[in-house]
Amino acid sequence: MNKFVFVDRDGVINEYPGDGNYVVKKEDFHIIPGAAAAIAKLKSAGFKIFVISNQACVSKGLIKKEDLMNMTAAFLSYFDQQKAFIDGVYYCIHTQEEACSFRKPSPKMVFEIYRQNNIKPQENKILSYFIGDSIIDIKTARAAGCRSVLVLSGREKKEREPYWEEKPDYISDSLLTAADLIIDSNTKDV
Repeated sequence: MNKFVFVDRDGVINEYPGDGNYVVKKEDFHIIPGAAAAIAKLKSAGFKIFVISNQACVSKGLIKKEDLMNMTAAFLSYFDQQKAFIDGVYYCIHTQEEACSFRKPSPKMVFEIYRQNNIKPQENKILSYFIGDSIIDIKTARAAGCRSVLVLSGREKKEREPYWEEKPDYISDSLLTAADLIIDSNTKDV
């Protein structure tokens, strides 16, 4: 069984910067308490972990791609020190207006990860989850055939549930509680 967890970044791993805002400086990248522990738990349970995030701030000229990669290297280094190993980070740096085929809610980043890991969804058994803080992430999960977990540590709030265009499979307070939920669910599925 191939086990994957795809994780959005802002609002899930690091503090949500607010609607319309971006994290464009290392000093503004604040990791949510428990995020590294969540990744470590999922890795221990046998999941491959990939971060998938839209970062249009690059196309908007708010941050250079090189600086985004440096910020990413810094948080990955911190996670590595915590024994919370992430297998890869994938960004779409384009705006919605640029109509990039990899921009979430498109599932293409998920499919690219499968391809790079020699996984063929139609042939290989896959257990996959997508953890995000927005309905865009839930739509991505659906389109990619993943189970979806909406965390309430970022953009979406529980009181907006009646307005959600797509309903998640699970709702959790944070990445840490989502990890526990996935591990518990995975144990029951086996």
